Amino acid sequence: MYLPRLPEVGGDVLASGSRITAGGGLNVMVSAARQGLPVAYAGLHGTGPFGDLAREQLAQAGIEVVQPALPDVDTGFSVALIDPTGERTFATSVGAEARLGAADLARVDLRPGDVVYVSGYSLAYPSNGAALAAWLPTLAPEVTVVVDPGPLVAEIPGPVLAAALERADWWSCNEREARILTEQTDPESAAAALVARTGRAGVVVRTGPEGAVVATADRTVPVPAFPVTAVDTNGAGDAHLGAFIAALVSGLDPVEAVRRANAAAALAVTRQGPATAPTAGEVDELLGSPTG
Repeated sequence: MYLPRLPEVGGDVLASGSRITAGGGLNVMVSAARQGLPVAYAGLHGTGPFGDLAREQLAQAGIEVVQPALPDVDTGFSVALIDPTGERTFATSVGAEARLGAADLARVDLRPGDVVYVSGYSLAYPSNGAALAAWLPTLAPEVTVVVDPGPLVAEIPGPVLAAALERADWWSCNEREARILTEQTDPESAAAALVARTGRAGVVVRTGPEGAVVATADRTVPVPAFPVTAVDTNGAGDAHLGAFIAALVSGLDPVEAVRRANAAAALAVTRQGPATAPTAGEVDELLGSPTG
């Protein structure tokens, strides 16, 4: 819903527009797919109008669905409230996606070179979090794990968070999430602190219109953003993450991968809706422009 302002407590406000579309983890998958990666969704989905919509949009993006639909529950939904600056606020009602268990994860056939993206929403859900905490340590080192803790970072149980941090090759979050995890207000300091806790490849802290910070064991580098006029920041971090994963898989250095991800996020925020990640050609065009 696009609002002139957020309503006061007990009040109401008329939206200037609204839409019903799949989002959440779909945004990351669509972003990676539009950069040329083959993608599979290994989470759960339900039976009902929201599950139907999610499967339809997964199919449109060419994303494989690994799990069968749960018959007794629909896919959950979020209400995203977008203000005139493009900033978004969420309220979420969970559904089938929050029922992931060990038997479901056993269906996931991973091979060396694969990348597993783990959503912070899943880590926060009781069933999913426990299953993932047990499953992640079993993954072969040849499988790259990328974790985004998401807006519910403070709700992730300590043992689940510890398991995700320990196995994550790359940890990608925004400034708010980094601050909650480290109590560091400076993004570069927060990124460096998170690197010390992951023990693997590195950390990306997204800093909105400023760009992002990428940190590894031997360096911390701010990577500037591309100047654009934002109309909807919903899904911007997801577009960034999907493009970053695709760039890493293509063999780019982490700093160049973040620069490419910054370009993807910049293009995404100029469009209304969550799954607005650009294609590889559009990113190439921006990077090759005088602004790029």
